[in-house]
Amino acid sequence: MTNTKQQRLWILLGALAPICWGISGVLGKALFDFPHMTPIFLTQLRMIIGGCVILLISLLLHHNIFAVWRNKYMLLQLIAYSLIGLIPNQLCYFLAIDYGDASIATILQFVGPFFIMIYMAIVHHQMPRRIEIICALVAFAGVVIVATNGKLTHLTINIGVLFFGLLSAVGVLTCTVIPRSLLSEYNTLEISGWGLLLAGIFLAVIHPHIPSISLDVINVTDIFAVIIIGTVIPFLIYNNALRHIEPTIVSLLDAFEPVIATIGSVVFLKLTISTADIIGSLLIILAVIGLNFQPEEN
Repeated sequence: MTNTKQQRLWILLGALAPICWGISGVLGKALFDFPHMTPIFLTQLRMIIGGCVILLISLLLHHNIFAVWRNKYMLLQLIAYSLIGLIPNQLCYFLAIDYGDASIATILQFVGPFFIMIYMAIVHHQMPRRIEIICALVAFAGVVIVATNGKLTHLTINIGVLFFGLLSAVGVLTCTVIPRSLLSEYNTLEISGWGLLLAGIFLAVIHPHIPSISLDVINVTDIFAVIIIGTVIPFLIYNNALRHIEPTIVSLLDAFEPVIATIGSVVFLKLTISTADIIGSLLIILAVIGLNFQPEEN
């Protein structure tokens, strides 16, 4: 296979991950419409079962999945990644969906790269470029339009959606920053698997309640679809795709998630999208894509 064909293959695979996450959000919203299903319980199932499946795959590939447990410093980082990274990123995302819809929740989480930009400026004194400042202002305008539905004098979006949606975007920051040294020392599958499993166990300990949900065919199918399509498959393919395609292409592919979440919500959940929602969402997506633009240096 030529390099061009290989790159096209990895671009297709790279696009599959955000598509899966977008589908997962729509399925999650469908589950929350059933009685007694809660975001925290679905997150527990997703993390525990998904983490176990990923670790099992890693074990079948003959990886040493217990290596990280032998280094206390790395183990503490893994725990931090689980509790401060994955829990805000995934639980708050489902909470935002429960308060509103998958489309708005995904759009709000999509501003995560701008929290990374702020972190780099404050902690590492890496001042943003002019284009990054412009993109941040455009994204902020998009969030304001989405939150106010274009009526800038008052907030029209549910405050829970806005709060948990932006908190899940902070989770994008912590999921990116905390495991950097872990991923340089250990295989991605082990870190992802243990991170999900530990986060799921922690949630189960602090919130052990098991809701009395109806275990009919639709519910069970949706739950396993969220686990497999929304967790296992993206984690398996996304990080490998990053090794074969440019970051600017990745930023374009990431835009599939809010687009798929919006289309799925409109088609299957009968969500009504206003003109302001469309404009605000497009501004945020374009801003994140622009954030990854790297002009050629002289």
